[in-house]
Amino acid sequence: MARVLITRPMTEAVTARAVSEFSAEIRAATTPMTRAEIVASLQDYDLVVPTLGDLFTAEVFAAAPNPRCRLLANFGVGYNHIDVAAAQAAGVAVSNTPGAVTDATADIALTLMLMTARRAGEGERLVRSGAWQGWHPTQMLGMHLTGKRLGVVGLGRIGDAIARRAHFGFGMEIAYVARSPKATTYPAERAADLRALAATVDVLVLAVPGGDDTRHLINADVLAAMKPSALLINIARGEVVDEAALIAALETGQIAGAGLDVYEFEPKVPEALRAMEQVTLLPHLGTATEEVRSAMGHMALDNLAAHLTGRDLPNRV
Repeated sequence: MARVLITRPMTEAVTARAVSEFSAEIRAATTPMTRAEIVASLQDYDLVVPTLGDLFTAEVFAAAPNPRCRLLANFGVGYNHIDVAAAQAAGVAVSNTPGAVTDATADIALTLMLMTARRAGEGERLVRSGAWQGWHPTQMLGMHLTGKRLGVVGLGRIGDAIARRAHFGFGMEIAYVARSPKATTYPAERAADLRALAATVDVLVLAVPGGDDTRHLINADVLAAMKPSALLINIARGEVVDEAALIAALETGQIAGAGLDVYEFEPKVPEALRAMEQVTLLPHLGTATEEVRSAMGHMALDNLAAHLTGRDLPNRV
């Protein structure tokens, strides 16, 4: 029987299926695998279900020549922690779990937009501190999202789901940048470039994949183009934002605030960000619901099953 490794604990439903159908071994730690563990997984297992933080780099593949592993069935839609070219060169297929994450991730984007615009995190901390002295007409005035202009960087599945929620739920105007024009169910204006988009919107939300192509896509120049009243929302990958440049823009009032679910050096979050009241910080909750995490797990297991029975992978990268 094929040896299967799942690198993190899964939901109860996924765990039950993984054990009964695949006799999978499930690593108990919730932290990413070490380099030694990753090399060993390629050498000792036929199929591996890795996830965010498990760095299957070209160097790791070089350290495990002729690997036993034939498939990395990634748990997650993003796979920038896997060097796909190096995997394929080693004869290792890669799959992911698209689709299952779309709505939950879009919901978190709207959560961050609302929390940051309406200063909800700051207000909750005020109440918990016992320092709240009661309502008054100018208490904690924030941004009214309804009718504002939203800029979406990357209008794929998730970006589209964010834009639909913002337009139909809050009457927001939608503008976007993407590699090609998109057909939408709402009015949407495609901006000439990222700086042009950043200059005209009240909220800029990031919904692009991670990887070398998008690393530091949001840099000092883009932040300088934004309105002083604008908010930056990131539910994509942490490295899409130059975190040092973002901190500088927030400290100088170049932008009004930020809502972040991901971080450049996750799980490390700079003290400067943690100290800012105008910043909403979430611990990578984008897909954190029982239903979605189970759907992702089952999708990864479906890729395992397809491989073992000689069928095409449903979600080959």
